[in-house]
Amino acid sequence: MTRYVVDASVAIKWFVPEIHSDAAFRLRGSSYELIAPDLLIPEIGNILWKKIIRDGMKLGVAGEILKHFEASPVAICPSMPLAHIALGFAAEERRSVYDCLYVALAMAESCRLVTADEKLHNALMNTRFSQHLCWVEDKL
Repeated sequence: MTRYVVDASVAIKWFVPEIHSDAAFRLRGSSYELIAPDLLIPEIGNILWKKIIRDGMKLGVAGEILKHFEASPVAICPSMPLAHIALGFAAEERRSVYDCLYVALAMAESCRLVTADEKLHNALMNTRFSQHLCWVEDKL
């Protein structure tokens, strides 16, 4: 079984049809072990809040998505052991600590981060972190 870190840009696509949703959904197959820092939970909540505010999603629908997310196949890892490493990466690459927590987890677990965040992907593709990075549409 291959292990991947998934970020919120991928996980939200399991519940909200968006571009790259099909590619994101294939990660839910039984041949993958998915992990994420505990930051994933508030990030999913924030994405849903934005969809309520900007896109008119009903609160009840967002609540149902959050409920279904709880049953998703992602193992949640604590962020605290990664915080100092993520802060260093963030300072080095001028990226948010939020983004760098996912990268730090991928590095700590010797696996790759799958993202649908184009800005993050493009920013890190030519850095020392690129070997731990995978675009959602890439063949896994």
